[in-house]
Amino acid sequence: MSVVSSFPLGAATTLAELAEDPHPRLALLRAQEPVSWLPELGGWLVTRRDLALSVMRDTETFTVDDPRFSTAQVVGPSMLSLDGEQHTHHREPFAAPFRPRAVREGFGSFIELETDRLITSWEPAGSVELRRAFAGPLTVAVVTEALGLVGATADTVLSWYDAIVQSVSDITAGHTAGAAGAAAYAQLRTAVESTVADQDASSLLGAAAGRLALPEVASNAAVLMFGGIETTEAMITNALLHLLRHPDQLALVRTEPDLLDGAIEESLRLEPGAAVVDRYATRDTVLGPATIRRGDLVTVSLTGANRDPAVFPDPDRFDVRRENARLQLAFAHGPHHCLAAHLARLETRIALQRLLERLPALRLDPDRPTTPYGLVFRKPATLHVLWDRSA
Repeated sequence: MSVVSSFPLGAATTLAELAEDPHPRLALLRAQEPVSWLPELGGWLVTRRDLALSVMRDTETFTVDDPRFSTAQVVGPSMLSLDGEQHTHHREPFAAPFRPRAVREGFGSFIELETDRLITSWEPAGSVELRRAFAGPLTVAVVTEALGLVGATADTVLSWYDAIVQSVSDITAGHTAGAAGAAAYAQLRTAVESTVADQDASSLLGAAAGRLALPEVASNAAVLMFGGIETTEAMITNALLHLLRHPDQLALVRTEPDLLDGAIEESLRLEPGAAVVDRYATRDTVLGPATIRRGDLVTVSLTGANRDPAVFPDPDRFDVRRENARLQLAFAHGPHHCLAAHLARLETRIALQRLLERLPALRLDPDRPTTPYGLVFRKPATLHVLWDRSA
């Protein structure tokens, strides 16, 4: 029996469906084919939480270190695309500033000031598109501040990010990447070299340069830039959408502000900004119902794992009081757990807190509905909102 005929639900699953509205199909796969072969994906899709954890924990059997890994093709080897001792070598020099206390002390005031500045700039209008006028600019500003690149403005960092992401997306889709991504990465490398030369070793990049070669500092700076903008923008936008779509839950948060953290975790569970993570099998192995061959692509659906009813009862419901919401896997798991998860949480908490305080009548624009979209990275393309202008 062929692998396709052994997994009929996977054979009938389209990438378009997973990009547009994945949840019904993921629920079906999780219940009947928790590890399934998807011909359109050219690999296995893992949707059950316990199996997802097994893949992300076992870096000897399921690795990121493979020539097909698209990000490495654009920026070179980094903490994102290496395992074992090399992964530790690349990651550890960047770890200290992203620990909880260091994040609060190093970024809290900056995020508050930038959040208030952005809200003030459009508050008199009574309406705005929050993704591009708020979530996006905030995350770009924080990444620019974190990296401390000499001579690089937020606009410059955003332009590099856009070009690099486009190249990664082209490669992922099987296309040849254009020249813009390589040019942007070359400019980022030059900025990293200037920053290391001009600043003292207490800076993030300067400290890393004491332990890494300059090309390694640059590749990891690109990874931090990518993660800090793409997934955190999605995290803020998705959390706002969930709260505004559920007025009863929003009312609870307004009444009990301590529930805001629960709302953020629950939003991450329902709609993680990064929907999937890819691994490659280093040897023949058995995972759940599947016999996986050496070299096979194994894609973990974080979205599917996060709605596993064995862990999260009534998994499609948005519940800011859900006691185990922090068991969500939006930041992945194992050695590749998101380095800047604490910073992303702090950004999102401050952003939502200040919005809800300053715009008490904040609501979705009923004439401009929206929903998350995306195969790999999921967020609404736009988030139009209204509020009552003060007299």
